[in-house]
Amino acid sequence: MPSLLALLLLGAAPDAWFLPAAHPCTAAELAELTAEATTPWRLTCRAVLTPGQRIRRPILIEGAEASGAGLDCNGGAVGRPGVTTTTRQPTVAIWSRRISAAHWSRPTDIRIENCTIHGAVRVWGVGADGSYDDLRASSRTAEHTATTQGAAPSHIELERVTIVGTGSIPLYVGPGVTRLSLSNSTLTGRSDATAVYLDAESADNRLENNTIAVATRREAVAVDGSARNHINGNRFDLGRRPGVFLYRNCGERGVIRHQTPSDNQITDNIFSGAARLRPQLVVVGSREGRRAYCGADRGYPWGSSADDGDRATGNVVARNALR
Repeated sequence: MPSLLALLLLGAAPDAWFLPAAHPCTAAELAELTAEATTPWRLTCRAVLTPGQRIRRPILIEGAEASGAGLDCNGGAVGRPGVTTTTRQPTVAIWSRRISAAHWSRPTDIRIENCTIHGAVRVWGVGADGSYDDLRASSRTAEHTATTQGAAPSHIELERVTIVGTGSIPLYVGPGVTRLSLSNSTLTGRSDATAVYLDAESADNRLENNTIAVATRREAVAVDGSARNHINGNRFDLGRRPGVFLYRNCGERGVIRHQTPSDNQITDNIFSGAARLRPQLVVVGSREGRRAYCGADRGYPWGSSADDGDRATGNVVARNALR
């Protein structure tokens, strides 16, 4: 019988009561979580705030020992309004931790609800330590998609949250992340890029019944080599920017994109505030290799190394409305 840690490292999701962090936070832990501090606090329990409580410090949910962790803000807030977040220190980080050259310890079964989050939520597996070396090395093997998905956080629920962007992407879903859902929520504020980014080799994620009204510099949602996602029933206020782009960002940082942006469902969304002359609501295959760095991953017989095209197939785009 494999140990619990072995099950978590292999990606299994045992029943919630067996998850390491499924216990309620103690009073002492809640006091640390809500302390006036700027250092990240490791959440390895289920925290429920009292109405009006605030969390000023960043939250780090990292490794298999955080599986089962949760945060119910009860209408309260996380982060400091107006303070710019960075990709290395988001407001809420849900990250895997590198434990050897070939193994990552990942958190699963995380739930965050009833919160206003000032800044950004960033979910990342391989490469969460800030280096792209492991991603590059993995992408040069035929099993890259399976390896990356097995190492990334999975089963993440964001329910009834408001994320107020302050510069970096409000919701970044990193390489290999699977089964993340954002539902009945609102994204607002500003972003230097997109409102939501679904990165390469991620899959089976859901954006449902949300309001996405972020002042972006690019499209609202990027689906970059991400597959089998559901983007349904959302309301987009585009601010004259594009809506949802599906593409494969070939060669960026020398990482081969194995998976194509395929078999996604983008349905029953309402778009407003589109550009008047050339509105772009949903664009399937928006790049097709038109990037200067596409050649940076050459030399291998798979993915974007062999073919720079987006190869977006099997996507369902239906019943979306422009208002």
